[in-house]
Amino acid sequence: MLNGQVIGVSLQKISKSHSIPISTKIRLTKALVWPVATYGCESWTLRKNEDAFEMKGLRKILRVSWTAKKTNEWVLNKAGVKRELLDTVKTWKLAYYCHMRKQGSCLEKEIMQGTMLGARRRGRPPTVVR
Repeated sequence: MLNGQVIGVSLQKISKSHSIPISTKIRLTKALVWPVATYGCESWTLRKNEDAFEMKGLRKILRVSWTAKKTNEWVLNKAGVKRELLDTVKTWKLAYYCHMRKQGSCLEKEIMQGTMLGARRRGRPPTVVR
């Protein structure tokens, strides 16, 4: 996500421009920022803040301050889009999981399915003094 924010900062001239339509700015963001931000998303643990990245970008394009009392739904209606980023990440994660299930025996598959052989003792591992 951090790399996507860096790309977003480099597109700041475009997002602040009054001559470029909002729809074009949104399409540029989806084409240039989102692929960088979602690189390797198949292995992410999803949390609530993935939605915040998308909303922050839309608020920047629409020039809505974070102090303005505007809801996320208002921002989405104003931009004329739906939330897509989190849904695409979920579909990519599902596709990756299905791909790993079809693999033979590999370490990633065993870790994802929790079928590792052997057992560890409960609790904190003992400290080894050397």
